[in-house]
Amino acid sequence: MDRFEQLRETVIREADFIAEMTDEEVKSAIDTVLLREENRLPLVARVRLSERLFQSLRGLDLLEDMLADESITEIMVNGPRRIFVERAGVLEEWPGAFSSAERLMDVIQKIVAGVNRVVNLASPIVDARLPGGERVNVVLPPVAIDGPVLTVRKFPKEPLTMQKMIGMGSISGEAAEFLRGCVSTRMNLLISGGTGSGKTTFLNALTEFIPEGERIITIEDSAELQLSRLENLVRLEVRSAVEGSAKEVTIRDLIRTALRMRPDRIIVGEVRGGECLDMLQAMNTGHEGSLSTGHANSPGDMLLRLETMVLMAAD
Repeated sequence: MDRFEQLRETVIREADFIAEMTDEEVKSAIDTVLLREENRLPLVARVRLSERLFQSLRGLDLLEDMLADESITEIMVNGPRRIFVERAGVLEEWPGAFSSAERLMDVIQKIVAGVNRVVNLASPIVDARLPGGERVNVVLPPVAIDGPVLTVRKFPKEPLTMQKMIGMGSISGEAAEFLRGCVSTRMNLLISGGTGSGKTTFLNALTEFIPEGERIITIEDSAELQLSRLENLVRLEVRSAVEGSAKEVTIRDLIRTALRMRPDRIIVGEVRGGECLDMLQAMNTGHEGSLSTGHANSPGDMLLRLETMVLMAAD
């Protein structure tokens, strides 16, 4: 056990019922231990150690620094010792590491529990999200051979608007006006692209054109869309099955339920399987103007994928 883990265990041992303590009480307990155990450390180093101990006890340990760094767009944890981040589309290795696989597992379980999901040896893959909206994917051993794998996709604090995209040269003003007309006249739209190409970001921007007063229902694997402008908004999220208790709730289940909730439009975060049939039926039975995204390299490929996904739903 390294020195950091020893200090962490000392704080836990001496601070009874740490789960019931306030943040200030936890910080006080940490400072008490550090003043006694590490009084020779320079003040700056001791403050930094105190912050990291607090993050490991109440936050997400090493992830906290990466989440706070707005220049980072993706976090990739390949086991406890190898961490990579993406900045401006370039991958670089993060200088820190988790003290052990157990510490990484603690962080993973804290994230997953926060959205009422379960990940373990029997169910080693899960999608989740953080309170700030960041998308999380987890893969555990034995599926992940070299230790727990954690991938976090970060989104801008301020959603990327259509006006900003025009200013960046990502889209022309004429194209934006055409899309405004498509949305306002209730055309069904499906955004296609590869992984990380900005499908969800673009979908967010398109929702600016939805007229006020409409009732919108969003359906997602993990809630990512930022639609705070819309007042009559219902957000639905799938639920994984939990052995012995919770039943699985799929995107197909949610689409069928949404049809009974008097939506003007249904927004499906992404279609990747049999739910495509339910979405198309909704679009063609009085819910025009619905939006979704899908993985494909071109619009033509997306149409072929739609055919394939509909067949996946066939009995």
